[in-house]
Amino acid sequence: MNESQRLAIAAHLHVLLRRKLGRVTDTEWMACNLEYGRAIVRLCREQDDAELADWAGRLELALKPLAPPPPPPPPAPAPRADDPRTARERLEQRYIGRLR
Repeated sequence: MNESQRLAIAAHLHVLLRRKLGRVTDTEWMACNLEYGRAIVRLCREQDDAELADWAGRLELALKPLAPPPPPPPPAPAPRADDPRTARERLEQRYIGRLR
């Protein structure tokens, strides 16, 4: 979802929150800051209002691309230099590579 769509959802939520709860929010910050957006989603879900809950779900989906990616897997352990079998395998690979 692109930024303009997130901003449109945030603006709609801003109007709903202002009308129903008297809360003033920052629509631009809601659309680009993950923590603030999640706080607004929690606030909307705490209320007993189906329309707020619906728009909170839309905002939550729109904020997914802003979440940080999962960490990469840890690197494979490096072969030990004192292991003769590993050194021999590396030498054989290098030797075969040179012949081609």
